[in-house]
Amino acid sequence: MAVFIDSSDRLLQDQAQSLALTCPHCLVFAHITALAVPRFAELSVHRPRQIGLVYRCDSCNSPIFLRFTVRDYGAQRIELSSQFTEIERPREKFSFNYLPETVETLFREALVCYSHGAFNAFCSMCRRTMQAVFDMLGESGKLRLFDQLTELRDMAQIDTASFASLKRVIFGSDADPGPGLPVLDDDQAGLLLEVMKDLLYQAYVRKGRLQQAMVVRRFFSEQGERDGSHSPDAAPSRPTEPQSPRAT
Repeated sequence: MAVFIDSSDRLLQDQAQSLALTCPHCLVFAHITALAVPRFAELSVHRPRQIGLVYRCDSCNSPIFLRFTVRDYGAQRIELSSQFTEIERPREKFSFNYLPETVETLFREALVCYSHGAFNAFCSMCRRTMQAVFDMLGESGKLRLFDQLTELRDMAQIDTASFASLKRVIFGSDADPGPGLPVLDDDQAGLLLEVMKDLLYQAYVRKGRLQQAMVVRRFFSEQGERDGSHSPDAAPSRPTEPQSPRAT
C-alpha cells in the first residue's frame, strides 16, 4: 500500500477505499476516512521521522489518530510507510461478573495496559493476576490451569519459544532465580492476552455460568412443584366430558 503526501497537502493512499479497523470508541470494525493531514511545507522544513494523521470513523464519526513513519522526503511528495500505529486501541472485552474482586482489579488494569500499547506493563500485570488466582485456587487449581495451558498449546499450535514465554509469565514468580519476565512485542502480547482470557474463563467464568444456570433451573423446578404442575403425586386432570341431553 503506497501512502504519500503531495505538495498540495493531499494524502494519496492506494487502498483508501478499503482502509478499515476496529474503532476504539464504538468498537465497530468500520471504514475510516482521512480528515487532517500535516502540511507538506512544514514537514519538508522540520523533517520529522514520524507524523500523525487524523481519520474519522465512518460508523460513529469519532476521530481516530494514526502514526506513520516517514520513508522518504521528496521534492514533490513525502512517502510514508504503509504500516501505521494506532494511538488508541479498542478496549478489550471480558466478562468480569464471576471473577473475585482482587483478580478483577488486577486483570482490568492489565487490559488497560494492553489497550495503551504498554505490552511489558501488561505482561507484569498478567503475572500479578495469575499469582492472585493461584493464591485462591491453591496448588491443585494451579496444576489444572497448567494442564489447560498445555491443551491450548496443542489446539493453537503454539511454537516452543512462545510457549516458554507464556509459561514464564503465567507460572513464574518474581522470587524465582533465573531470567525474569520476557520482553514482549505486539504479537506476543496478543497471544498472551488470548491465553489469559481462556485461563480465567476456565477458572471462573465457565464455573460461574454453570452454577448460575443450575440455580435458575432449580428455582423454576421448585416453583413448579409448589404450584403442583410438576408434583409426582398430583393426579392428572381429565377433560370434562360433555353431558348427555335430558329426556323431556
